[in-house]
Formats: sequence, C-alpha cells, structure tokens
Amino acid sequence: ALADDVVQETLLRAWRRPAVLDQSQHSARAWLFTVARNLVIDTKRSAHDQHEFGTDTLPEVTTTASESDAVLDAWLVSDALAELSDEHRAVIVHAYYGGRSIAEISRELEVPEGTVKSRLHYGLRALRLALQEKGVTER
Repeated sequence: ALADDVVQETLLRAWRRPAVLDQSQHSARAWLFTVARNLVIDTKRSAHDQHEFGTDTLPEVTTTASESDAVLDAWLVSDALAELSDEHRAVIVHAYYGGRSIAEISRELEVPEGTVKSRLHYGLRALRLALQEKGVTER
C-alpha cells in the first residue's frame, strides 16, 4: 500500500512538472528516484509525528532515512548492473555480493584468475559509467 502510494504521488508530481521529464532520460530518472525517496522519508516522519509517546514507551523506529537510502542505492546499482555484460555482472556479483575471492570466482566460473581481475576492473568501470549516465554519481 505504501509503495503504491509513493509511486502514485511520484508520478503525479512528475505530471505536474513536465519540464523535468523533458530533460535527458537519466536526469529525469534520478529526479524520480529522489522524489520517491523523499516521499518515503516524509511518510515515515509523518507517521512518527502523529503519535505522542511518553518517555517510558518510546517506539522502536524500524525504517530510518539511511535505510531508505540504502534500499534506493541498491535499486539503482541493481538497475545499472543489468546494463553490464553477463561476464562483468557475474564477476561483480560474486565478488561484492557473494564476498568471494579472486581464486574462488576463478574456480566457480572456470576462467583464469587474470581474467577475473580484468573483468572485475572493466566491469566496475562500466558500472561507474552506467551510474554516471543515470545521474547518480558525478562525472
């Protein structure tokens, strides 16, 4: 329900500001992600502010702004990873998400260690470029 509301409000705000959508696809996409992130944060703050609590019974906040940022960052990185070649994506996922060493990746993918290092280097370069094109990181 919250996700649907956030998407609906994000698209409504974009519809009210057509100039934003006339920009390049990547900066418009970054704008949409930023609006969605801010809506989630505002909703959580608003829900928290609507309840008054005594100091004896402070609620445990389950979602913080940093957690929301982490979710959106993961979403953006996942989207950028999808643009990479299968070889580059596999090595990056094994190394960073799987926590595997170069030697382990080499055995699992059945390629030389030098190839793993090369794919990791060029894959990270391509990932950085994909994120820059989306307006997520600076050039």
